[in-house]
Amino acid sequence: MQAYRENPNKPLNYKQIAAQLDADDPHSKQLIIETLHALAAEGVLKTEGPGKFKLAKQGGDLEGRVDLTSSGSAYVISEDSKEDIYIPPKFVGQALQGDIVEVFLLAKRRGKGPEGQIVRIVERAKTEFVGTLEISTRFAFLVPDDRKMHVDIFIPLDALNGAKHNEKAIAKITDWPKDASSPFGEITQVLGERGDNEAEMNSILAQYGFPLQFPEEVERAADEISLEIPQSEIDKRRDFRDITTFTIDPLDAKDFDDALSFRKLENGNYEVGVHIADVTHYVTEDSIIDKEAVSRATSVYLVDRVIPMLPEVLSNKVCSLRPNEDKLTFSAVFELDENAKVLNTWIGRTAIHSDKRFTYEEAQQVLESGMGDFVDELTTLNRFAKNIRTARMHAGAIAFDKVEVKFLLDDDKKPDSVYFKVQKDAHKLIEEFMLLANRKVAERFGKAKKEQQSKTFVYRIHDRPNPDKLRDFALFIKKFGYNFNISSTADVSNNLNSLLDEVHGKNEENLISTLAIRTMAKAVYSTENIGHYGLSFPYYTHFTSPIRRYPDVMVHRLIQRYLDQKPSAAEDYTEHLCDHSSEKERQAAEAERESTKYFQVLFMKDQVGVPFEGTISGVTQWGIYVEITSNKCEGMIRLKEISGDYFMFDEPNHRIIGHNTKRTYQLGDPVKIAVKHADLVNRRLDFELVDQEEDED
Repeated sequence: MQAYRENPNKPLNYKQIAAQLDADDPHSKQLIIETLHALAAEGVLKTEGPGKFKLAKQGGDLEGRVDLTSSGSAYVISEDSKEDIYIPPKFVGQALQGDIVEVFLLAKRRGKGPEGQIVRIVERAKTEFVGTLEISTRFAFLVPDDRKMHVDIFIPLDALNGAKHNEKAIAKITDWPKDASSPFGEITQVLGERGDNEAEMNSILAQYGFPLQFPEEVERAADEISLEIPQSEIDKRRDFRDITTFTIDPLDAKDFDDALSFRKLENGNYEVGVHIADVTHYVTEDSIIDKEAVSRATSVYLVDRVIPMLPEVLSNKVCSLRPNEDKLTFSAVFELDENAKVLNTWIGRTAIHSDKRFTYEEAQQVLESGMGDFVDELTTLNRFAKNIRTARMHAGAIAFDKVEVKFLLDDDKKPDSVYFKVQKDAHKLIEEFMLLANRKVAERFGKAKKEQQSKTFVYRIHDRPNPDKLRDFALFIKKFGYNFNISSTADVSNNLNSLLDEVHGKNEENLISTLAIRTMAKAVYSTENIGHYGLSFPYYTHFTSPIRRYPDVMVHRLIQRYLDQKPSAAEDYTEHLCDHSSEKERQAAEAERESTKYFQVLFMKDQVGVPFEGTISGVTQWGIYVEITSNKCEGMIRLKEISGDYFMFDEPNHRIIGHNTKRTYQLGDPVKIAVKHADLVNRRLDFELVDQEEDED
């Protein structure tokens, strides 16, 4: 193919190809002839006279990002193509998941989308992979954890760097010769024994590109930051240190990045301050700490640990709004009337002194009992929060309240029990004031006045749901007896809220809530504002968590830049950081899900053979997924292991159907299962039906 790509407009015969390949034996010439005819039959080449072939080129080369499939084929997503370009397995070459590649477009076959061949790797998405070592007497391979990494990495014995057989490790690709089926690599870090908790958690982090520790020079730079705040700095800010202020956070939180202040004004109105840690005072743009924060872009919350975006001295000490300490903050301060209507908003740098650190449970106890520290302040703030939430719902915000599963860990970080995290008034109080601050900041700095030109800003955007997904969702829930009107996209959010209210407390609640979430677009960061559909906000940003999210750091810098009357920030670079932050957020979410899967398996590994009630939570062509009712742990029952019939996958109706018995298992059906196998290494639970014999009778 290289010969044809170098001569895209020139017909070549088998003799010319053989000469370029130095193939002069009869067997090689015959193979070239057969290959040319096969490529012509596939549409890659076209016939140009007897024995001559030319590239059947369609539109030239383009660049895009690789998305591999489980079958070994791939799709390339390119801005230069309206459709994703299908790459057959034999034309994927040495491309790996996420790589930027150059694609040669093949002639389009009738009735099919564009196809292509990857001809060049422009940029590797990554060169380091985590996996398990398999060592023999003469060589070793690293078998990657990533299911989309279809090749093992060959490791010469002199490149093991002390790693042993069956250990989890990180390997770096050093070379990939053209004629080699596998890339060559070297071990850069040993993570520990396969199946060990520490090794498995570190494997998850490494797989998704999150470093296991901070570089020494970053830690040193953070350690040099002083905890002392000079009076000269406080003098530059609005001083809230004498105003009642407190934080409300989870019991195990160490980084307190938001606080609320409260006071009643002489005019009878109320002042509520949303105070956010001023990370940008300590982390200057392009500093060594800032570059590390850009790279990470987010903190990662695994079941048993937090991997912070900033070094601990910053996240847990310098910037954390700890009680009884003066702290530097960036604030959105609101004047509210008795009905929680916002009359005035002030945004700028401040200094605070938190009077108390509440846990959510402690604040909830004050609200429920009407007794305790700052009871009047908390009660009034809770009333305001409910008013603000009611107004938000009336405006079309969607009320997703999905159950969140948490593990209680013992002293060895093993799961001791499971509990369901439920949002109560204390949680919603904080949520509403954080949403209010994010919205008002976006409105203030993102909405240009008529006589002014818009300035570059960072938005948190959420697109409208895909109409096809909405239609499929409406058809599916109709089988449960629910009607969902999608005739007007303007009414979708209100109809969805009504539906969620209707299913509340019913067996199918979690199923329908999950499917509803899947119909929604994913929220991302962008400099192009399209509003936030789920929250029903025309302007929205992330301002309230700069300790754990880099876009919030960007927003703080942009606010101060525009308060200082400086020109607009560079849009292209800001958009690049938005894209990077969105991608790292997605990777962090996947890492957190993998961590949860691991702890689910760890929690259930002593329950093999024990029956549980569950609900079918997913249906695929290879099996059905079941979520256990009592603990929300999810496992799979393989279709081939359901005895008594051969089952077929009915995708449109989210069910499987027995070929002979016509017995069906549908998404949302209650079933009784037993744990068959708990696979810690692959983070997978295998279930088996225990009531199928009764079903067959």
